[in-house]
Amino acid sequence: MTIPDGGPLAPEPLPPTRPDTGDDEYSATVLASHWVQRPEPEPAPVPTLVVDSGAAPGDATVLRFGPGVTAALARRPHPTLPTLVTPPAPRRRPQRHALPALVLVAAVLFLFWRQHTTSAVDVREVSVTAARQTLGCDSTAGIVGVVRTDGRPGTLSYRWVRSDGTSSDVRHTEVVRGQRQVRIELLWSFQGPGRHAAVAELRLLSPERRSAEVRFVYDCP
Repeated sequence: MTIPDGGPLAPEPLPPTRPDTGDDEYSATVLASHWVQRPEPEPAPVPTLVVDSGAAPGDATVLRFGPGVTAALARRPHPTLPTLVTPPAPRRRPQRHALPALVLVAAVLFLFWRQHTTSAVDVREVSVTAARQTLGCDSTAGIVGVVRTDGRPGTLSYRWVRSDGTSSDVRHTEVVRGQRQVRIELLWSFQGPGRHAAVAELRLLSPERRSAEVRFVYDCP
């Protein structure tokens, strides 16, 4: 190696090396003053070609082959992909038939409410009469109560209360549509001698509270 005075060291060119001509598996490729020895080919992996552009200035570009290239690429930083923001789903507008459906339901509910609130029978008058004002010995008084209505259907609840301190159970009678008068009867029997001023009262309990009474006399000497 020769060192010129005052000048930088210059590398001497390497003597050309000739491969053994008897080795058929050896080959060399010179690319811009660099040679790379090819390894024995492997059957399975597919060679990957990478151009190394990160060499220092003045160096020649080197073509690299083989499985080690993939590992070198994995160590290199990769740019971060931008995050995709999914736009919000558009709001669904109310269907055109929603409002008519609500109106129809409201109308049905109104008719149902009106039918059940206006179908109760309305009582106009309650009266009680006796077949006879004076009863003789061992006789029975026939008493009739009359309830007049407006003709609408419904149910009447009532009971009889007598002046001797007794009363009947709560009873019910049905009123059909168009029926404007309901008759309610009571039979009150008397026996033995004596005189008794009797009072029979009809008490209407529902659909509203009303009452009516009748007075008569039992007289047996």
